[in-house]
Parts: sequence; C-alpha cells; structure tokens
Amino acid sequence: MTSDPVHRRRVFYVPGYDPVHARKYREMYRKEGAEQAAISGYEIALSPGRTKGRFGWHVEARIDGAEVQADVEVLVWSDIVRGSMAQGVLATYGQLLQTAWVYIASGALFPLIGVRKGPFLAVLYPVGFLLVQLVLAVLAAFGLGAVLGLIHPWLAWGGLIALPVVLEWFRRNDNRFLVYYLMHDYAYSARYRGANPPELEARMAEFGDLIAQALSEDVQEVLVVGHSSGVHLAVSILSDLIRAGRVPANGPALAFLSLGQVVPMVSFLPKASRLRGDLRYLSTRDELTWVDVSAPGDGCAFALCDPVAVTGVAPEGKRWPLVLSAAFRHTLSPERWKVLRRQYFRLHFQYMCAFDYPGDYDYFRITAGPQTLAARYRGRAPSPSRIERPVSRYTGVST
Repeated sequence: MTSDPVHRRRVFYVPGYDPVHARKYREMYRKEGAEQAAISGYEIALSPGRTKGRFGWHVEARIDGAEVQADVEVLVWSDIVRGSMAQGVLATYGQLLQTAWVYIASGALFPLIGVRKGPFLAVLYPVGFLLVQLVLAVLAAFGLGAVLGLIHPWLAWGGLIALPVVLEWFRRNDNRFLVYYLMHDYAYSARYRGANPPELEARMAEFGDLIAQALSEDVQEVLVVGHSSGVHLAVSILSDLIRAGRVPANGPALAFLSLGQVVPMVSFLPKASRLRGDLRYLSTRDELTWVDVSAPGDGCAFALCDPVAVTGVAPEGKRWPLVLSAAFRHTLSPERWKVLRRQYFRLHFQYMCAFDYPGDYDYFRITAGPQTLAARYRGRAPSPSRIERPVSRYTGVST
C-alpha cells in the first residue's frame, strides 16, 4: 500500500441505524468542518459530489500547506432503516417483548452490562419509557372512564378510547423522545439474533462493489468510516473485499476508521457467527489500517472496548484495531462540555464534529488532510484504559 502524501482521497461513510436522509451528514460536515478549520487554522470547502454514488460531496482543503481533494460518499441504507421502522404501536410493543426475550434468554444481556453500563442504560431507556407511556395511557383511560361514568355507568367503557389515543400521540411525537427509534434499532439486530437480514446483506455487497471500484482509481487513500451500527457493517464489507482478493497490492492505501462502535450489541448474540468471524479475520490483515475511536463521555457507545477482544475472538497475531480515546473532557472546552454532557445522542455524533482542542484526532484532517490514516497514527500507542478482556458468551465463527 502506498505511503505517499495524499492529494486525492475517496471516503466512504457507513452511517448507523438512521432513517434520516444522507444530506444530514453533508450539512454536518460543512458546518463542523468550517468551525474546525477556523479553530485549527486551515481551509476546507465543499461542492457538489463528482462520483456516481447515491449521495456524496466533493471537498477541497488546504491543510498543513498541502492541497487535498476528497470525494465523500455516504453508503445509504436509510431506506432499509425506514422500512424496519414502519411499525404501529402494537407492533412496537411486540418488538419490545421479542427483543428483551432474545437478549435475556440467550444470555447476551448480562455480559453486555459487564463491559459498559452506558449502552446498557441506553437499552433500558426505550424499554422503560415505553412502559411508562403504557401506564400513562391506562391512567388516562381510567380517568376518562371515571368522568364518563358519572354521566351513565355504561359510558365508563368509553374511557378505553384514551388508550390508543395517548399511545399514538407518543408515537407521533417520538422526535422528542427517540423511544420508538431506539426500540426499532435494537429490535433490528435482535430479530435475527445477530445475523444480518437478507436485504442488508444485499446492500452490503453493493457497498463492497463501490469500494472495490475506488481501489482501482488514481487516489492515494481509500478511507472507510463506520459510525455506531455502521461499524459492524463496515467490518464485514471490508472482510469480504479482502477475502475475495479485491484489494490490489499496489493500489491506494486502504484505511478503516470506526467511531462510537456498538459492535457487542450484535457480536454477543448467538447467531452473529458471520460478524465474529469477520472481526477475527480483519484483526490480522495487513491490507488495511484500522483505528477505532470512542470516548467514555459517549454513553451510547462501547467506549474503549476492543471489539475483537471483548467478543472473545482475538487470534494469534492480532494487529487491529488501534483503540484510541477522543477524550471529550480534554478535547472540548469546559463551556462546550457543560452544554453537551447531558445531550447523549448529540455526543454520539461528536466524532464527526469540531473539537476545541483536537489533539491527534481531527475528523477533517483525517478525511481531507495530506496524511494517510496509517501515517497519522504510525507508532501511536493504544489507549491505556482500553478494555480487552473476553466477555461474550458466544465465540463461534463462520468463515
């Protein structure tokens, strides 16, 4: 793989479980990139995409005296996410019961608690809030029934109309609470007990073709960025590419940046043998550089957990990932940290945003700067507080 300075780069962003249009990520990149450039003293500008993918944008930057062009493409699967979220109130409560049963009955839940409590609390939030919504709806039904019963005893049964009305109100206003969204997210992984749904496997194959095409182009680096649930998708996509011999020996440098990963939520499930095998395989490969960045301040991620090691599939000769901390308490100003520390969902996206004191992690230098990911972190020691102890009950792999 080339170690030359980067003048042209292809970036593929694999989002997590997100139903929102990909333009959200372009606007985030535009706004946060401009702010980081002002803080760090470089130049960065966006223009319409020049590639043939579903959605992307072109970046021109001048960083550390070098001019770099990057084409960023979002690997879109939000349509699949929206399809999985097209559930009514009753179906969502059914998902709650099914998801709870999968994680408890399989024995995956308690090992997850032992790794990081933050993601476990994030799982409890939609479960608890859905039950609270149900209690409030029942109370409303009883209250309305009591009032109607004063008119005539038989009218008391009319109070039941409040039950679906209240529950539907909560569903329609979920943008305030994110309860249904999170429930659908966890249910999507639990539905097949850790295996990928067929429609997702098909889309991942398409993503692999796009990355393989970029590896044949005149660029110095092909960078794959996975965020949240997108990390475990990227692990399997890249493993498939390398196994199939689609990474040219003399082609661009191949790099993988995983951000805010939630891999154990899937890899700890009984039928996640495909993902576990891919984690094991990718961790030894010299065809790529894999850097994993998270932060203890991100309560939605398995912060500083080596996803290969905690899953219990670390092989002899393991090289990756290099686990690093974004250290929000040190890289954000006290004023900004005070504002963001309770905004858990916003903090989960902080990795793609501006930092007041970025240190050696700067998303925009990585995606639009003159250094490859390998060069940037060559010789960098992993975070001393990383978690590497095997925890998963299930370690079987498929090859």
